[in-house]
Amino acid sequence: MNDTPTATYRLQFHRGFTFTQAQAVVPFLARLGISHVYASPFFRAAPGSTHGYDVCDHNELNPEVGTRAEFEAFSAELKNHGLGLIVDFVPNHMGIEHAVNPWWRDVLENGPSSIYARFFDIDWQPLKRELAGKVLLPVLGEQYGRTLEGGGFKLEFAGGNFSVRHGGFTLPLAPQTTRPLLREAVALLTPVPPELESILTAIEHLPPRTETAPDRITERVRECPIIRDRLTRLCADTPAVAAAIQDVITAWNDPTDVAHFDRLDELLSAQSYRLSSWRVAAEEINYRRFFDVNTLAAIRMELPEVFTATHRLLFELIDDGHLTGVRIDHIDGLAYPREYLSRLRERGGDHLYIMVEKILGPDEKLATDWPVQGTTGYEFANQLVQLLIPAQNSTQLAAIYDRFLGHHPNYRELVYRSKKVVMESSIASEVNVLGMLLNRISESHRWYRDFTVNALTTAVREVIACFSVYRTYIDPAQPVEEADRRVINRALALARRHNQALERTVFEFLRDVLLPPKDNPHPVDEELRRTFVLKFQQCTGPITAKGVEDTAFYVFNRLIALNEVGGDPTSTGATVETFHRQNALRLAALPDCLLGTSTHDTKRSEDTRARLAAISEWPEEWGRAVRRWQIMNRRHCREIEGETAPDANEEYLLYQTLLGVWPCDGLHEGNRAEFIQRIQDYMMKAGHEAKVNSSWIEPNVAWDEAVRDFIAAILAPGRSNRFPQSLALLAEHITQQGAINSLTQTVLKLTCPGVPDLYQGSELWDFSLVDPDNRRPVDFALRQQRLEGLDQARPHVLLEHWHDGRIKMFAIHRLLQLRRKLPRLFFRGTYTALAVQGTHADKVIAFERREGDEALLVIVPRHTAALGFPPVGAVWEDTAVQAPITLTGGRDIFTGREHTGQHLALGDILAELPFAALTLQQEKNAA
Repeated sequence: MNDTPTATYRLQFHRGFTFTQAQAVVPFLARLGISHVYASPFFRAAPGSTHGYDVCDHNELNPEVGTRAEFEAFSAELKNHGLGLIVDFVPNHMGIEHAVNPWWRDVLENGPSSIYARFFDIDWQPLKRELAGKVLLPVLGEQYGRTLEGGGFKLEFAGGNFSVRHGGFTLPLAPQTTRPLLREAVALLTPVPPELESILTAIEHLPPRTETAPDRITERVRECPIIRDRLTRLCADTPAVAAAIQDVITAWNDPTDVAHFDRLDELLSAQSYRLSSWRVAAEEINYRRFFDVNTLAAIRMELPEVFTATHRLLFELIDDGHLTGVRIDHIDGLAYPREYLSRLRERGGDHLYIMVEKILGPDEKLATDWPVQGTTGYEFANQLVQLLIPAQNSTQLAAIYDRFLGHHPNYRELVYRSKKVVMESSIASEVNVLGMLLNRISESHRWYRDFTVNALTTAVREVIACFSVYRTYIDPAQPVEEADRRVINRALALARRHNQALERTVFEFLRDVLLPPKDNPHPVDEELRRTFVLKFQQCTGPITAKGVEDTAFYVFNRLIALNEVGGDPTSTGATVETFHRQNALRLAALPDCLLGTSTHDTKRSEDTRARLAAISEWPEEWGRAVRRWQIMNRRHCREIEGETAPDANEEYLLYQTLLGVWPCDGLHEGNRAEFIQRIQDYMMKAGHEAKVNSSWIEPNVAWDEAVRDFIAAILAPGRSNRFPQSLALLAEHITQQGAINSLTQTVLKLTCPGVPDLYQGSELWDFSLVDPDNRRPVDFALRQQRLEGLDQARPHVLLEHWHDGRIKMFAIHRLLQLRRKLPRLFFRGTYTALAVQGTHADKVIAFERREGDEALLVIVPRHTAALGFPPVGAVWEDTAVQAPITLTGGRDIFTGREHTGQHLALGDILAELPFAALTLQQEKNAA
């Protein structure tokens, strides 16, 4: 079995979809033509996790997904059907919610003296002196004092461990801090067991939790479990001791005791953690997180011991033949991505298929020295949607949006402001740390000591706000590569332009820290400088993601088909020539790169995006419709503090969203309630992400309710509500054109250079929105039934009944079978753009793949709204594709028809279906 996939299929594992359930799906995937299952993380995650990225233990399987025996049965079923397995691996962070992570729990109990203290990226000497030697835990729903005096904490004792419970989770208490509890227990006992006094003595002689000397840490690690076991045995052998401890616990938990709150506060304040409201995290948190998620703590994967400790099970599964590939999540979060991947490649072997989750900027290329097959394919999804949008309509679409809003939004300025909002709110702490670190660097040389912390922090914030990519990859011990130098210099220039009042030398100092000049006459502390560079690079990615994907993408709604991860919402469409050039470059540089159109992270599913792209082909109809709908639905809006809810921008987003996921069979009593709920849930998320009228941090309840009520009202049944019927009229055209777009992108994904990836369920129509909408259960029984009926189905009948999605499955099945039959052609076959002539030449994409005697000629349409539905047969008039050779046996794998000649008339080639893939069986040189 080849380790490079011919096609992957993404499965989302959680307690609702287990190894056993996946095992039952394998025969279907094999028959469809899939070569590898591409699994979401299935290592132990936080209880109830629906995604697996909050991994708590890399070296255990998730018990909610299945046992080792169930995993091995799943693996055996894959092998029986010739399928490989790729797993999503999370090296950047771990889940710490509810303190179920054993490493994190050890850190909370033992502080800097924990053997895992170095594993997590914790600043033990942060800006706030009260946090020295502690971890800030922003887990409280309200302020600490209110929580304490509201009875929010309860002491517990079990298994020799003292802990404090808050809500649904418990936190450990450091052994030394439990001495007051044990002393009170001693006072209740007559006589006092010598063993209990001995245990107290042992606790008193433990090395302190602030001890970091290796021998003292070893002593603490050795003695703590012994003390715990001794206390457990004593309680079991001497019930009076257990009873006395429980009496003390009861007394300490009694809120009527006047000393209760002070006593409990003193105990909690002595721990290696500081409990606080979740709102404190933005400014004071002292551990690096995944983005702004407090329950995901970053780990220091650059340390060899962390790499070894987190990869034991992964390499065991690779060595045992269960895994043939790995997808690396959030590669940009690592301090040294290149070194990590090299270590992974060296240990995993040359045949291991490795891809990275990496979002590339418009002109950015994946580093050529990364030992990987490529990315997860966001860039391909964006290339496809741009291909489907007519450039000539972009000005009209922009004018419609501006007129609806009443002003002209500037997307670049919006991105700049959005990134600053994020840095001033949810990720303020990380930026403040960078500012203070830069200040320490400035203090290391008299030339720079007059720079203020405020000026330096402002400079950091402004430069990050002007970054054009997610991050740079500078190794601070090596010369800076030219691509990284260009990014930083451009960001510095833009930042200076935005901040004319800020002293120019502040930016020059930041430049020299990031891009140190050769033979610098004013050298700074080199160790601090290198630390800053690494931390700076680890910050820019999350800030860009939160500012762009999770803010600006929900505010700039001109054509939301373009608002995709790694995309450019201001794009005006792409030419066929540009698309051909992109494919040729991918074949040359990353021929085994994944081609993704729907993923668990995409803002919309591939079919939803294809529909939304179709709006660009109906600009006049769209413009008239949204103006009509705005007037029609105005009576359902609500005034809140002088503003109309929903506002115009939210309403514009809503109308596009409705078209994107409008049911193929229309809105009726059987689907109305679920549909309304889905739209309401999506618009709540979109509104909170936009941070304009409401947000996650400060929800505007009145506004949120107004938007929910508006959606329910405009989609309500009844003759008096004209909107659903009006929407359905335009939806008929958009859904038809969207189906053609979907079929085009499906055929392209399965024939262009790269490895096609299918997201679960997308082999039929899948009209989903951003998570959690895209994690709804998949009806595999239906898909199995539809696949079994395809063998006898006639293509034109499938097209006639396109609503049921079988036409999409048919295209996928035929092409996957061909990929399985001709792997060399798709792995390394040349890519040649073919000339198209005639009236509708601009509406055709045609190319040839060739490897030796094997060849495939692919023809798909675009921008066909003006040709009618479906775009087959005579509508193509004189349009023809010029084959590279004269065909004498070109057979269409979809229709079975043979075509001859070199001048291939589309009226003939596309007589039954709007797409074709001709295998070239015989050939001769053109005359």
